[in-house]
Amino acid sequence: MYETVNVVGVGGSSRPGSTAEQALRVVLDAAQQRGASVQLIAGPALAMPLYDPRNGALTPQARRLLTAIAAADGLVIASPAYHGGISGLVKNALDHVEELREDTRPYFSERPVGCVAVAQGWQGAVSTLAALRDVTHALRGWPTPLGAAINTTTSRFSPAGDCKDAHVQRQLEDIAAQVVDFATMRALAARTQSARR
Repeated sequence: MYETVNVVGVGGSSRPGSTAEQALRVVLDAAQQRGASVQLIAGPALAMPLYDPRNGALTPQARRLLTAIAAADGLVIASPAYHGGISGLVKNALDHVEELREDTRPYFSERPVGCVAVAQGWQGAVSTLAALRDVTHALRGWPTPLGAAINTTTSRFSPAGDCKDAHVQRQLEDIAAQVVDFATMRALAARTQSARR
């Protein structure tokens, strides 16, 4: 039986249309082609005050982010490499997920998470991808088997957002497939379990 799943993409940089955002859009487009409903929260939509656990998520941007993540069946996170790690913008957004600790599915629980890192060189891309996967584990998500480390010195996107590197394009599409397929299987299993009760 067919199941529509909701995939939320989070990431990019403060510059709209950044390479990380373009990569994220490729994944979400591929997820949509596989039948998922998709939502993008990127760039300026992630501009929030630094997360302070004493104050919670007070801004409209933070509430929108948390509402989207809580309703997601799968996630994709994309970050540019800033000095070998996750950008402050993306890390701050991920820190806000602490507000979902009391949710029915706390943090990223029960959800596949595709991770994409973008850098001008392999070292930054690979270390940032590893950091995204570590954060996903810490937030109880299931990183997809494939993550993408994109080196912008060898892989480019067109001004329209098309990936010019066929290998990277396939990787991003494979991440979408893993997120959608896993989320669909999880949704079907949950529904079957619920029907047996």
